[in-house]
Amino acid sequence: MKLVMMWRDRRYRWSLIFIIWTLFGLFLASQLYMDYSRSERPFKWYNILLVEMSYGYIWALLTPLILWLARKFRIERNNWKEGLTIHIFASLFIGFTTRLAHDLMFYYFLYDKPITPLRALQNIYLIFDYGMLIYWVILLISYSFDYYRRFQEGEVKASRLETQLAQAELQALKMQLQPHFLFNTLHSISALLHKDVNSADTMIARLGDFLRLTLENAGTQEVSLQEEIEFLRCYLEIEKMRFRDRLTVHINIEPDSFAARVPNLILQPIVENAIRHGIAPRSKPGRIEIYARRQDGLLQVQVTDDGPGLPVNGNSKGILKEGVGLANTQARLQQIYGKAHRLDLSNAPLGGLTVTLEIPFKEEFAERPAQKTRPITTHV
Repeated sequence: MKLVMMWRDRRYRWSLIFIIWTLFGLFLASQLYMDYSRSERPFKWYNILLVEMSYGYIWALLTPLILWLARKFRIERNNWKEGLTIHIFASLFIGFTTRLAHDLMFYYFLYDKPITPLRALQNIYLIFDYGMLIYWVILLISYSFDYYRRFQEGEVKASRLETQLAQAELQALKMQLQPHFLFNTLHSISALLHKDVNSADTMIARLGDFLRLTLENAGTQEVSLQEEIEFLRCYLEIEKMRFRDRLTVHINIEPDSFAARVPNLILQPIVENAIRHGIAPRSKPGRIEIYARRQDGLLQVQVTDDGPGLPVNGNSKGILKEGVGLANTQARLQQIYGKAHRLDLSNAPLGGLTVTLEIPFKEEFAERPAQKTRPITTHV
C-alpha cells in the first residue's frame, strides 16, 4: 500500500521513470560500445552515449503517454476487443517511430556513410518489433501495478466492512442485553414498591448509578475488569435489596487482573444466571463467589453459586443457548475473540454451579485514566 501511495506522487513517478530509462540508455550504450570497439573504425564513446541516451529519454517521454493509454483503454472483459485493437495499433506506431528516431540518430552521429530511404525502411522493418515489445512490457507492468492497487484497496475495504459489521453485531447484542437487565430490575422494584418503600427507593437510586456508569461507556465495547466490577457492584446492590439476607456475594480479584480488558457488561448476565437458578428458587440463604486471576496469558473468571447445579444428564451447551443473558454472552465472546475464548458450565466440587470464563489477557487502554483500586477481597 505504501508503494501505491508513492506512485501517486508525480515527483516520485517522474523520478522513477527517469532513473529506469537512464539505466536503459547506459546499458544500450555499453552494448554498442563493446560491439564496435573491436572494429577497424570504432565509434567514439561520447557519440554512442549521445545516441543511446537520447533513445532512452525518448522512451522516458513516451512512458506517461503509454500509461495514460493503459488507463484510458483498459483490456477488460466488457471491452477487450476495443482495448486490444487500440493497443496493437499504438504499439505498432510507437515501435516504428522510435526505431526510426534511433536509426536516424545512429546514421547521423555514428555512421558516416549515406543511407538510402529504402535501406532505412528495411532496417526499421527488421527490428521495429523491439519497440513494440517495450510498449507491451510497460503496458503489462502498468496493469500489474493497477491490479495490485485494486487488490490492496479491496482488502482494506473488506477489512473495514468486516470490522463495521462485527461492531454493529456487538452493539446489537449489547443493546439487547441492556433492556433485558432493565426489565428485570424494574420488575424487582415493582415487587418491593408495596412491601418496602424505602428499599424500593434505594433500589431506584442504585439503578440510577448503574445507568450512569453504563452511559459513560455507551460506545465502548471493552472496559477494564475494575470498571466491570464497579458495574457489577451496582447490580448486586440492587439484587441485595431484593433478596436481603438470602444473598451473600464474595468477590476475590487478584491484583494484577484489575487492568485486564473485558467486554462491557459481560459479568452481569453470568451473575444474574447464578442468582436466578442458584438463589431465587429456594428460601434458605445462598452464596455466590466471583474469582478472577491471570493465568498463562489468559484472564480467568469464575462465578460459583451453591445452588442445585447441573442436572445429572444436563447439557451445558444447551443451557448456554437458553435465555437472553448467557446466549448473548456466548455470542459476544465469539464475535470478539473467535475461538480464543472459553465459556463453560460445570458442577462445583462442593455443590452448585461454576461458570468459567477465559479470554486473552490484554492490558487496559493506555489513554484511559487509572482509577483507584478497590480492595481485592470484598463482600456484597
